[in-house]
Amino acid sequence: MAAGTAAGVWVLVLSLWGVAVSDQNITARIGKPLVLNCKGAPKKPPQQLEWKLSTGRTEAWKVLTPQGGPWDSVARVLPNGSLLLPAVGIQDEGTFRCRATSRNGKETKSNYRVQVYQIPGKPDIVDPASELMAGVPNKVGTCVSEGGYPAGTLSWHLDGKTLIPDGKGVSVKEETRRHPETGLFTLHSELMVTPARGGAPQPTFSCSFSPSFPRRRALHTAPIRPSVWEPVPLEEVQLVVEPAGGAVPPGGTVTLTCETSVQPPPQIHWTKDGTPLPLSPSPVLLLPEVGPEDQGTYSCVATHPSHGPQKSRAVSISIIETGEEGPAAGSVEGPGLGTLALALGILGGLGTAALLVGVIMWHRRQRRGQERKAPENQEEDEEERAELNQPEEPEAAENSAGGP
Repeated sequence: MAAGTAAGVWVLVLSLWGVAVSDQNITARIGKPLVLNCKGAPKKPPQQLEWKLSTGRTEAWKVLTPQGGPWDSVARVLPNGSLLLPAVGIQDEGTFRCRATSRNGKETKSNYRVQVYQIPGKPDIVDPASELMAGVPNKVGTCVSEGGYPAGTLSWHLDGKTLIPDGKGVSVKEETRRHPETGLFTLHSELMVTPARGGAPQPTFSCSFSPSFPRRRALHTAPIRPSVWEPVPLEEVQLVVEPAGGAVPPGGTVTLTCETSVQPPPQIHWTKDGTPLPLSPSPVLLLPEVGPEDQGTYSCVATHPSHGPQKSRAVSISIIETGEEGPAAGSVEGPGLGTLALALGILGGLGTAALLVGVIMWHRRQRRGQERKAPENQEEDEEERAELNQPEEPEAAENSAGGP
């Protein structure tokens, strides 16, 4: 009867102080008393028993006896042979062994593996989002759990179902911190989601904390219900370059202007060769005294709070030597410039050859014309002389006829 009563007291003590016993594995709440029973020990002195401890407080096995010692504030042997830890802590995790000898000489050993725990406060979602935009990544919020031991885990839920990070539409960034003095853990879990277009207009998100020990209930945050809206597509962003074509002599000035009709005006950022330029947002990019380092392809990116970023076409900026004809107005980088230059070169060569052939043919025609003109002039001279000689003969005849 006495043994049964003692056993009942033992179970009652464990229940009162929040201790759960499973075989010889014991979990105890941090800051509460813990009593370990030394099986087989006489309930009253004289007693032959010995407790040995290997915990975070000891470098080797620590031996405790009923006679007491300087460890009374941490752990001491009670008159009935049990071991009392007045306020169990993280450093008390470890192995406890008791060896007792009854009055008839029978030896009994008791082994315990002690683990401690601390239930954290109810988790909370910090900086919850009130709106989400469909089709782009959004931060839903950060779930925070403070003051737990062991660390435990945080999980996110969507409409009652656990969200599993896939690195695409759902991603979670986690951080675990441990207090340097208390040893308790603080957990952070940041959720990013990309709502599908045409999906639920107001999904429900929540977060829960799950302890590391079994048979411990999960703790849940209050749910949040951000609204989801779908953005209206932006009109095309126009990029204007002056001078047209983007080709200038060394030291010239190029002005790039990013134009968009969206109101309020979006933030404009600039990229060169695909890399963002470390400049303040501005719709105009001025390149004074252009040098070789300024050559490349430029584009602008318009970002509006209610829209995703939109990138303009790319414009090529290049340097030409004085007298060299630049690219066609409004040219954008492309493979057609080389072909156009080759065609123009071929046409220019053919034109020059045709001009030379024409000059040679003209000289030949001039020479032939002169050769034909010389005999005609000779015949004309003879005819003139003949005409001059003809009047003299009739005149002589008339004179002879009129004589005496």
